[in-house]
Order: sequence, then structure tokens, then C-alpha cells
Amino acid sequence: MTHVLLPVVALLRRADLAAVIGAALAAKAAGAGHRRIAQALERPAETVRGWLRRFAGRLEAVRGVFTVWLRALDPDPVMPDPGGGAWADAMIAISLATTAAARRFVLMVSPWEVAVAVSGGRLLAPGWPGEWINTSSP
Repeated sequence: MTHVLLPVVALLRRADLAAVIGAALAAKAAGAGHRRIAQALERPAETVRGWLRRFAGRLEAVRGVFTVWLRALDPDPVMPDPGGGAWADAMIAISLATTAAARRFVLMVSPWEVAVAVSGGRLLAPGWPGEWINTSSP
């Protein structure tokens, strides 16, 4: 078995950089369709549609994971108000967690580097995020 370490600019099993995929996700949150996004990013429409479909299936989970990270990274977080839809809420959570990470660790990082790091490169991979298991006693 071979193991490969991915840099925080790449997602597992994706040829495009996380920043490119993130730009597509942000454009969708702003209301653009997959064909327009594909044209703007100079990527095949089928590829962009695949990214959007995969992300759409986990919007609430992504929002939840990044909200937990926001709370963990910021000692006094301002929790986000609803942003006008599941896409916007997920994007806001990623952005706020990134801002908290940058402040906490004095880093200059992109939202997509944080998204890759938090997801272990699996942001669009099957099975991420996995089931949360509560091991504490009732």
C-alpha cells in the first residue's frame, strides 16, 4: 500500500486545486449555475456539476463541522446568522472558521486551505464527514 501526503491546496481524488473548487462552490452560493461557473473557471461543465452535486449533499454537515471548528478556535465566537440558504450558510461557516484560525495562529490562509485541513482533504470525498459518535455516558 502506498501513502501520499496531500498539501493543503489539494483535495483527495481531485485534479483541480481546492481554491478552484472553492471558487465554484462560492459562485454557486452566489446564485450561478454550473455551466456559467465552468465557463468562468475554464473547466468542463460535467466536472463542475459533479463538485456542486457532491457538496450539495452535505451542506448541513459542512456547516456543522465548520461551526464546531469556529467555536473551538475562537474563545468568544460570534455565531453566524442564517445566510439565506444552505449554500450560503455552509460558505459563511467555512469563512468564519478560516478567520478564527488565522487570528488564533497568526496565519495567512485561504478558506480552502482551512477546508482541506479540517476535512483531511476529504471535503468532496464519499463518507465525509462521518457519523459523529458520542462516547460520553448519558
